[in-house]
Amino acid sequence: MSQNKIWLSSPHMGGTEQAYINEAFAANWIAPIGPQIDGFEQDLQNYFGDGVSVTALNSATAALHLGLILLGVQQGDEVICQSMTFAASANPILYLGATPIFVDSEIHTWNLCPETLEEAIIDRLSKGKKPKVIIAVHLYGVPYQVEAIQAIADKYNIPVLEDAASTLGSNYKGKKCGTFGTIGVVSFNGNKIITTSGGGAIVTHQKEMKEKALYYATQARDTAPHYQHSAIGYNYRMSNISAAIGRGQMEVLDTHIQARRAMQEFYKTVFKDIKGVTIFSVPNEDYYSNYWLSAITIQSELTNGGVTREILRIAFEDANIESRPLWKPMHLQPVFEKEAYYGGNVAETLFEQGLCLPSGSNITEEEKKRIQEVVEAVFNI
Repeated sequence: MSQNKIWLSSPHMGGTEQAYINEAFAANWIAPIGPQIDGFEQDLQNYFGDGVSVTALNSATAALHLGLILLGVQQGDEVICQSMTFAASANPILYLGATPIFVDSEIHTWNLCPETLEEAIIDRLSKGKKPKVIIAVHLYGVPYQVEAIQAIADKYNIPVLEDAASTLGSNYKGKKCGTFGTIGVVSFNGNKIITTSGGGAIVTHQKEMKEKALYYATQARDTAPHYQHSAIGYNYRMSNISAAIGRGQMEVLDTHIQARRAMQEFYKTVFKDIKGVTIFSVPNEDYYSNYWLSAITIQSELTNGGVTREILRIAFEDANIESRPLWKPMHLQPVFEKEAYYGGNVAETLFEQGLCLPSGSNITEEEKKRIQEVVEAVFNI
């Protein structure tokens, strides 16, 4: 009999989620409205601190879409987006008929390169097009260069839409990711550090922006006894049941973070004596990562035997262990390949060399042993 699959990042329940769900059922709040949503938003606001307001939605993609709308993006506008990210960071730009302008990463955090960002802005301005928004992403739980990116955004008066989908619990200089941009977005997808099965949220320092997000997320219903609409709205509100799951998950968030960080330490031990392998880590003590996904790069020419990313990935696959290449940069994707791109080959090289490793907070010691055995076999150690 084959061994059970070890997943890259599977849901991990804490045990109290069912009580919150039962509470919602008992009160018959089976709707995209109810006390669990209010409670979940308050839990998140308490966690983030800094006086933020939170709007819970049915996905982080919806949150990014509404974030662009709230920042005034319209058809024909240009939006700068980090190229190395998941497609959901960029797709909402096209929903609005706007144009994505992709920018390369820097090697220290794998996130948006400040120097290339400014080069892109200057070039777009020379062409008579001022970018409307900058989408900056925190990859795999590691914060981007917050101060450098914000300084450029302030210099050119362009708001930052902070994609913190994977960084709930990460921080930069003690301030939590999701609270740096004009608008922040977090995700509660099934593979994230906590989940509501599917869900996301908008985080903002402006209460009126929260209210506007809620307006758009509930079909843009005007205040009237009948159904009246003065704007195009969307069915983006989180359900009360999903929020109930989230309330239970919030109780184990810190535990899950520590478990993910322990997986990072495990991989440091596993790969410490293997030449050619580099573990993706924060650049210095200003950065604190939840290490949602541990990731490595493999320079095959430096390894014993010319081991590549694909050799290791396939070996894991044969052992029924899920691993995955890093995000394929957006400017290399068929759907975006004709869009403008600024930078070199940092993102492209990371994609070619990089691999995300099983990082779940519920990985057992026996599963860790299986992972290590595959690594030792592949690298002949």
